Amino acid sequence: QVQLVESGGGLVQPGGSLRLSCAASGRIFAIRAMRWYRQPPGKQRELVAGITNGDVINYAESVKGRFTISRDSAKNTVDLQMNSLKPEDTAVYYCYIGTISNIYWGQGTQVTVSS
Repeated sequence: QVQLVESGGGLVQPGGSLRLSCAASGRIFAIRAMRWYRQPPGKQRELVAGITNGDVINYAESVKGRFTISRDSAKNTVDLQMNSLKPEDTAVYYCYIGTISNIYWGQGTQVTVSS
């Protein structure tokens, strides 16, 4: 069973940057989309950014201009560069990979933005 492993979370001050990375433990075929979601404390999980196999990218309004999603299809990795972080970006961030027949989720990585 292929697993997704996120890394790069942590504690950062407002205005700071973090880079999240997600790697698959094995090869995933026929990928349709790679995404990052987040779940703030006490709230529902929400889509942060996504990129399709055709490199169509979308972002949540709240992160546009601050976050950048990128992927390496050969390595089955997807990254999220987060700049100008705000306290409201505090959440557990989850990696997602969807194929024509399966979906995969990471275990989540905590991002805390606080002074």
